[in-house]
Amino acid sequence: MIRSLLVANRAEIARRIFRTCRELGIATVAVHSDPDAAAPHVREADAAVRLPGAAPADTYLRADLIVKAALAAGADAVHPGYGFLSENADFARAVTDAGLTWVGPPPEAIEAMASKTRAKDLMRAAGVPLLAPLDPDRATPDDLPLLVKAAAGGGGRGMRVVHDLAALPAELTSARAEALSAFGDAEVFLEPYVEGARHVEVQILADAHGEVRSLGTRDCSLQRRHQKVIEEAPAPQLPDELRHALDEAAVGAARAIGYRGAGTVEFLVGRDGRPYFLEMNTRLQVEHPVTECVYGVDLVALQLRVAEGEPLPAEPPRPRGHAVEARLYAEDPAAGWRPGTGTMHRLALAEGAGLRVDSGLADGDDITVHYDPMLAKVIAWAPTRAEAVRRLAHALERARLHGPVTNRDLLVRALRHPEFQDARMDTGFLERHLKDLTATDETTTPLAALAAALADAAQRPATGAGTVAGRLGGWRNVPSQPQLKAYRSEPDGTEHEVRYRLTRDGLIADDHPNTRLIEAGPHHVVLEVNGVRRAFDVAAYGTQVCVDSPLGAHAFTALPRFPDPTARTEPGSLLAPMPGTVVRLADVAVGDRVEAGQAILWLEAMKMEHRVTAPAAGVLSALHATPGRQVEVGAVLAVVVAEGDET
Repeated sequence: MIRSLLVANRAEIARRIFRTCRELGIATVAVHSDPDAAAPHVREADAAVRLPGAAPADTYLRADLIVKAALAAGADAVHPGYGFLSENADFARAVTDAGLTWVGPPPEAIEAMASKTRAKDLMRAAGVPLLAPLDPDRATPDDLPLLVKAAAGGGGRGMRVVHDLAALPAELTSARAEALSAFGDAEVFLEPYVEGARHVEVQILADAHGEVRSLGTRDCSLQRRHQKVIEEAPAPQLPDELRHALDEAAVGAARAIGYRGAGTVEFLVGRDGRPYFLEMNTRLQVEHPVTECVYGVDLVALQLRVAEGEPLPAEPPRPRGHAVEARLYAEDPAAGWRPGTGTMHRLALAEGAGLRVDSGLADGDDITVHYDPMLAKVIAWAPTRAEAVRRLAHALERARLHGPVTNRDLLVRALRHPEFQDARMDTGFLERHLKDLTATDETTTPLAALAAALADAAQRPATGAGTVAGRLGGWRNVPSQPQLKAYRSEPDGTEHEVRYRLTRDGLIADDHPNTRLIEAGPHHVVLEVNGVRRAFDVAAYGTQVCVDSPLGAHAFTALPRFPDPTARTEPGSLLAPMPGTVVRLADVAVGDRVEAGQAILWLEAMKMEHRVTAPAAGVLSALHATPGRQVEVGAVLAVVVAEGDET
C-alpha cells in the first residue's frame, strides 16, 4: 500500500495527482524549482523539497535529486506525471532501485517505446499499421510532403513539415539541433506527411495480471505547432469497424511490450479512413480528463492501484455522453503563437454543472519563461457532443483572464466554427483558419474603452455630493472641453481615444450616439445603448485595464497624456519578443544581404523554439546575439537596414 507519494512534476498535473491522493488517504510530497517556490502545487502538498535552480535541466530533469527528495521526505512511491522524466526508463529504474514504488509502466516498456524508430519496428512486427520510413537521400518529389520527426520525445519538438525537397537538408539540420537541445538525442527520421488526417488516440489500461483493455478513443486533431489544443472523447464520426480496429491495434501494441498502467497509443487516420501508428505515450496524457468524464473513472487512482499490484476492476466501465477539453495558454496566436509572461492577476473559470478546470495557477501567480505557458485545461461534459461544445465555448467566453494575452478567443471561435461543429476537422484546421480565428473584432472594443474611461473617472475624488455627475467631473452651465482618455487595445495595438462630457442631459460621448450612462463605479459600469442595457466589469492593474462583459473580454493599456519622446529604437531593430535564451544563429554575418522573412536566429522559451526573422529585405548591419545569451523582452538582437534606407 502506498502511504506517501512524491510527484516528480509541477503545476497542473501535480495538483491533479494530489487531488486523487487526498481522496485515497495518501500523503503527498512536492518538488519545486526556485521559481516555483510559492506555486500552488507546493502549497497544497503535505511536504515539499527544493530543487535548487530554475532551468528544467537543473531541477525537474534531475533524476538523482528527485530520488533523494523522495527518500528525505519519507515517500514510498513516485508518480512522474507527464513531460519531464515521465518517459525516462533510467529514472524509473532509479526509483525502483531506491526501494520506492514506481507509478508507471515497467522500464523495459518505456525503453521499447522511447525511440519512435524502434517503436515502429516493434509495431510492424506486431502487425500494427504504420507509415513506412523514408531515406532522406532517396526522397523524390513524388514523396512530398514529408515530415521530419525527432526519434526521442514529442510535443512538436524537432518536427518539421517539408513541401520542397530543396529545403530538406536545412530542415533536417534544424530538427536535429532542436531535438538535441530538447531531448539530448539528435536522431530524427523521415516519413510521409499525411495531409488532411485526423489525430486519433486510444486510452489503454493494463494490470500485472494479464488484463489489457481499451477505454475508447480521443480526437486530438486541433493542433498548433504539432501540439494539441482541443481534444475530445469519444472521437466523433468514426465508423464502428475503424473504432474496433484502433482498439485492437492499441491493445496489441500494449501486449507486445508487456505494458502495465495507463498509456496511450496514437494514430493518424487518413482521408481514406486508413489508420497509421504514430507512437505510444507510456504515461498519463494531458488530455486524460475527457476519458475520465466519459467513462466515470479516475485514471490516476487506477494507476496507483495497479502500482500496488491490484487487478483492474472486473467490469469495464461503460461510456456515457461526450467530453471536450481546451488548453488555455498564455500566448498570442496572431503573433506566431508567441508565449506571454508576467503576472496572472486573475484566473476565474466556471466549474460545476458539467464543467471541470485543471489548473496549476492561482490569482497573482507569475508565468515565467522557464516552463510551458499553459494556464489551465477547461473540460466540458454533456449527454451529446453539440451540448458539450456549446457549454465549453460559453465557459471560456465568460472566463475572467487578467494578465498576459491568451488564446481564449481562438478557442471559442474554433469551437463555434462550422467545420468543428460538424466534426470535419483535421490536423491542419488551425493553420488553415488561423486568419479568421484571430481576426480583430473592433465592433465592441470602443464601447469597452468608454466603460474603462468612465470607471477610471469614477475613482477620482468626488466633486458633487456623491452623484454620478460629480464623480465624473460634474456638469456645467457653460460648454466645456470633453474629458479625454487614451487606450491601446492589446494585443493588436490599436489606439482608442475616448472623449465624453456629462451635461444636464446626461452622458455625451463623441463616438457613441444613443448611449446613456446608468451607473458608473471604479469596477462596474452600466450603459444603455439603443435602449439595451450593457454591464461592464472593469479591473485595473497599473496601466493594464481589463474589461469583461457578455459582449466579450477586452484588455487595454492606459496611455499617458504625454508619451516619452526618448522611448525609441533604431529603425530595423529586431527585438526579443519574449525573455529567453539564444540557442543558435543562422549562417549569416554582419554585412550580409538578407531577405524578408529570412531566419536570423532562434530563441528558446517556454519549451518551444521561436524563429526571429528579418522584417524586410536589406543588409544585416548589427548582430548582438550569441548562443547561450539570456535576453529580456525588448532586447535588441540584430539590426537590418532595409533596402533604400542605407543612409
